[in-house]
Amino acid sequence: MLRMSIAGIAALLACPAAAQDAALIIGNENYRNAADISAADDALDAAGALEKAGFAVAKGGDLTTEALRKLVGEHFDMIDGPGTSVILAAGHFVHAGAESWLLGTEADRPALGGVDAAGLPVATLLAIAAERPGGAVVLLGTEGRRIALGRGLSAGIGDFAVPQGVTVIRGDAETVAELAADVLTLRGLSLAEIAERARDEDLTVDGYLGATTPFRPEADSTAAAPTGAISADAADRTLWEATEAIGTKAAYEAYLRRYPDGIFAGTAERRIAEFSDPATQARLGEEALGLSRDQRRQIQRDLSILDIDPRGIDGLFGPGSRNAIATWQRRNGHEATGFVTAPQMAALGAQAERRAAELEAEAAARQVEQERLDRLYWDQTGAAGDEAGLRAYLKRYPDGLFAELAQERLKVFDEQRRQQAAAADRAAWDAALKTNTVAGFRKYLSDYPQGAFADEARLMIADQGDDAAAEAARLQAERTEQALGLNPVMRSLIEQRLTALGLKPGRADGVFDDNTRRALRRYQQARGLPATGYLTQQTVARLLVDSL
Repeated sequence: MLRMSIAGIAALLACPAAAQDAALIIGNENYRNAADISAADDALDAAGALEKAGFAVAKGGDLTTEALRKLVGEHFDMIDGPGTSVILAAGHFVHAGAESWLLGTEADRPALGGVDAAGLPVATLLAIAAERPGGAVVLLGTEGRRIALGRGLSAGIGDFAVPQGVTVIRGDAETVAELAADVLTLRGLSLAEIAERARDEDLTVDGYLGATTPFRPEADSTAAAPTGAISADAADRTLWEATEAIGTKAAYEAYLRRYPDGIFAGTAERRIAEFSDPATQARLGEEALGLSRDQRRQIQRDLSILDIDPRGIDGLFGPGSRNAIATWQRRNGHEATGFVTAPQMAALGAQAERRAAELEAEAAARQVEQERLDRLYWDQTGAAGDEAGLRAYLKRYPDGLFAELAQERLKVFDEQRRQQAAAADRAAWDAALKTNTVAGFRKYLSDYPQGAFADEARLMIADQGDDAAAEAARLQAERTEQALGLNPVMRSLIEQRLTALGLKPGRADGVFDDNTRRALRRYQQARGLPATGYLTQQTVARLLVDSL
């Protein structure tokens, strides 16, 4: 974010002299190598309305890049003192990343490498507006017209950081010009009210939106003071609004120097004291990093990989994340503030990356050993193809390498018994299989103690044991997964990761079926995680960082 001049704040209301409102108006309509911006000349019409309203206006139309810079310099010389500022620029804009430029009329297929020579950075206009914090409006107007661009640039006004104390309004060139002429010339409207009118016209508004003082105060017809002068209380409040918008220690100190006994002096002193508090300094330091939600998620994933639970990987730093950050800071010899610094983020990321590589290497070695034992046991049991051997294999390796093959071969034995069993016996056995519980198999044995499937029922009971505890554990694992609140996109991503790891979870459709559960259990077993077949925060974190 652009740095704001504290000296400019103090100068804003440094004396009761008349304020000089100033406007910079640019209307680039006719481009040599691009379609015209048909309404850009409306900006020059707005210049006349602003002049009648008392603004000192620097204006120009169809300007080359060199002429743009010269005109901006003229406007900058006008704002050396108190007052409000309006900057209106209409024409072809281009952007890349967080930077935007207003193109000069001579621009010809500008590319990212040379755009500074073909246009005026919007950042320059914002920096000039920031010289009058709380009293500056920047209006940017354009149209969706044809323009040929080189590599690295996109047409239109991009997203950018707005300096504190500056209001930015952008949109259709004609609508922006009308707003400047019809609304910004009025007295008594706050910036919040101006913003409301702009939004009613489908314009986009960002930045400072003060609601307690007018952008241009009402003229006092009974006072002897020059037009544009403001009362002491109004000056105090206006400076305070700008000070709060900036929110730095230097800004509050500047306010106290101007108004040591002002309306907000006590609050300013408390704010300054807060800046001396280590916790406040840590919080402000993290805020200055401007962490995106994705960056916060990465920090939470890194903590999870290091077995420090942030209570969620959602990009929101609540008490769980703050405690986790403080835990990591204590382990690494830092003050446990719960707020990260840039060097700490780098160190945390490096530790997590190293630990993830270690975990993956351990998992790979564990998986190789598990597969060796799996194959050995298959050779000793199921490979012969008899029912007892197949069931013995499935009992030890229900999700093993040969589990699907063993289940297919067992179907042959089941079918043979079906053909031999009476219809009622078969129906009872089908009902028991449908419930797939110890109680269901016991009922079958009670009804058919010598039935065709009696031996298999006893084996199923022996395999399952007391299913109450097993079902309770499964329900708990299911609730844990549901609490993660994973959306279909994330669930599909999980299935894609499992597929890439060769674990055969089925279609990556976000629906977790039996194949997905089996793949999850295999993944968890290989990594030493509880093999429930359901997702936990730790399983998700591991899947998201595992190498593909």
